[in-house]
Amino acid sequence: MLLSKKKVKIAFQGMAGAYSNMACEECFPNAKAIPCISFENMLETTKSKVSDLAMVPIENSVAGRVADIHNLIPESGLHIVGEHYQKVNHQLLALKGATLKTIKTVKSHSQGLAQCRKLIKQLDIVPVQHIDTAGAAYELSKGNDITVAAIASKMAAKIYGLKILKKNIEDEVNNTTRFLIMSNKKNIPKYEKTKVYVTTIVFEMKSVPAALYKVLGGFATNGINLTKLESYISGKNMKAARFYVDAEGHPNEKGMRNALDEMKFYTLEGSIKILGSYLRNISTKI
Repeated sequence: MLLSKKKVKIAFQGMAGAYSNMACEECFPNAKAIPCISFENMLETTKSKVSDLAMVPIENSVAGRVADIHNLIPESGLHIVGEHYQKVNHQLLALKGATLKTIKTVKSHSQGLAQCRKLIKQLDIVPVQHIDTAGAAYELSKGNDITVAAIASKMAAKIYGLKILKKNIEDEVNNTTRFLIMSNKKNIPKYEKTKVYVTTIVFEMKSVPAALYKVLGGFATNGINLTKLESYISGKNMKAARFYVDAEGHPNEKGMRNALDEMKFYTLEGSIKILGSYLRNISTKI
């Protein structure tokens, strides 16, 4: 993705020290990161061109998909231009004077709590949901209660002056969150045979027998590997099933073109939307 030489601005959901903030720094170390209070605010900040890009968490290897984001992405007006896999190492943070014995409750985002269930159970402490991991750390730093802890990043510990009671407390060693990098400008990379691309598509099915089977068969017969398939209900009457697909391939490849053409026979007219096509597993500059 070609950006001008001006400093790139990238929006993320959460406060300074959030894992999305860390993902921004890892991908774009010289960028200006813009914290946003919600996913909606993050996407709107990018759509309105206050930021050039948005760092959007979509799923975690332990806790699964990030709630609501699949509904927001197709309607955001933004384009997916890359992906990033961020290693997530959770820290148990507390105030000075606190110990593992004084802690009674722990605050974090629902994803952070879900990714650290084993330690929470082992310490027999009460999990309390917060809108943001870094926000939980910030809130903790403003109080004086040594019975409360937070689950957040090393970056948050440093920013908010908290001590780490226990390091790397995630349930799984390879705890990883997948992010989509989204832009207000469409950018599909030039096709090269030696590279692997992902094309993200959403569509709605016609109400006919075996429609989904036939759509998936179109990908199979054209040699297209699907790495993600999810369905969720959309529409005013909550009756339309929308499908979200990640397909390995580029829109200019013959197999992908054929699969997309075949989809039209079994999907609602105008419902097929390509959200982006990008290089597989981007973890550096795009």
